[in-house]
Amino acid sequence: MTKPLTDVRILDLTHMLSGPYGAMLLADLGAETIKVEPLQGEGTRKLLATDPKNSIDGMGAYFITLNRNKKSVCIDLKSVEGQNVFYDLVKASDVVINNFGAGVPERLKIDFDQLKKVNPKIITCSVTGFGSSGPAHKRPAFDQVTQATGGGMSITGEDPESSVRSGIPIGDLGGGMFAVMGILAALRERDVSGEGQHVDISMLDCQISMLNYMATMYFLSGDDPTPIGNNHFVHVPYNSYRTADGFIVIAVITDNFWQNLKQVVTYPGFDLEEYDTQPGRLASKDYIDGKLNEILATQSSEYWLERLVEKRIPCAPVNKFSQALSDEQVIHRNMVVDLKHSNGKSTKGPGNPIKFSRTNEESFSPAPVKGENTDDIFSDLLNYSESEIGDLREKGVIG
Repeated sequence: MTKPLTDVRILDLTHMLSGPYGAMLLADLGAETIKVEPLQGEGTRKLLATDPKNSIDGMGAYFITLNRNKKSVCIDLKSVEGQNVFYDLVKASDVVINNFGAGVPERLKIDFDQLKKVNPKIITCSVTGFGSSGPAHKRPAFDQVTQATGGGMSITGEDPESSVRSGIPIGDLGGGMFAVMGILAALRERDVSGEGQHVDISMLDCQISMLNYMATMYFLSGDDPTPIGNNHFVHVPYNSYRTADGFIVIAVITDNFWQNLKQVVTYPGFDLEEYDTQPGRLASKDYIDGKLNEILATQSSEYWLERLVEKRIPCAPVNKFSQALSDEQVIHRNMVVDLKHSNGKSTKGPGNPIKFSRTNEESFSPAPVKGENTDDIFSDLLNYSESEIGDLREKGVIG
């Protein structure tokens, strides 16, 4: 079997989370992904590197996960010779992705306008907090900055007075995911036009996009939504509920589900005719939720889930990581995989969520040590001689 992007070569100039995550997804899909690092190594190498609980021999969980299936070369892009080496790589590549701050690619002379002179078919992608244009585009940003600016924090949590960020870093991860979509679309368009182009991803834009129908509701009503915890503003009961040993969620989104729920949770007070339709349940949301919490707390999560599933009522346990990552459905889908270290040791991490019917090979090579593939790539891909490579290394251009 093969992977779907085996004919694509990517130069990965990313660091931290948003860019590396996007490049990781492309690498998982088979793109030959060459991580181009500064001589001292990409900064994410240091994250958790000395934490004995979250590292393997000086490589932390961030780097182990985000840089699987990648190769590594080290180039001093601030030197003229280093830029020329990089241009040689660009000539042999399809995509260059970075998440540098605004203006950095231009200063390094590795922006699209420069690189298209080297390779007219090159596709470049930048992931930044606020994009490449507009009054705020030069502002620095990390995950929580874009979560806050994009409005999502204002509707997360229980209390309108206490904004809460998403536990998953959706500002960063959203930027990486949309970068992948943009790059794949640009590759497809290039098949038609034969020309490259630049993909400009703003993490803020991504957050605004994910407001989706709630943004349209705001424009229609003029009302700012407020956080409602795990409730739903329309459906009842739709919430998390305490059981005797944890929490479960129940999502009743049709009247038929409500009738089925009454067969599981037998309580005479739920048999009122007005509760048979959504408006009546919504009007008594606090009462229904309160009674459900009382009743569900008398038995274990397993007890209730077994009965709810039998009646085909949407429900789930509120899993801790230890439970989610050992769930039989998750394991069946190969969403927990071995992540190896180059020294032979390994840990486990999340798999690739994109599954194919034909090109569905799933393999995960270790995150590379700094500059691990420099010599091989420069000799095999660029046809540099042994003496040329040695000379560049002696001058401090490559590592």
